[in-house]
Amino acid sequence: MKINWMPRAVESFFKIGDFLEETFGEKQTDKFIEQVRITIERIEKQPYMYRSTKKNKLVRKGFVNKNVSMFYLVKKQKNEIDLIEFWDNRQDPKKLNH
Repeated sequence: MKINWMPRAVESFFKIGDFLEETFGEKQTDKFIEQVRITIERIEKQPYMYRSTKKNKLVRKGFVNKNVSMFYLVKKQKNEIDLIEFWDNRQDPKKLNH
């Protein structure tokens, strides 16, 4: 499946990466990047492995690690997956739109 990075996904990915770099250093940032890569590979192979969100049944919530979730949309007819956003699970969930 083709993976499309939506603007919000790119922005939130770099925001989390920058935070990790500043707070914990390059090693933790590299670990996060690798975890994202592995999560995307899993979703490519099994797009429906993660549950739909409560707010929108078309959007799914994948787990990168205990602190970060990834929201995505499967477009089966187009054979595509849209990465929507990366979310720091420690944030206020009321701010989440998915």
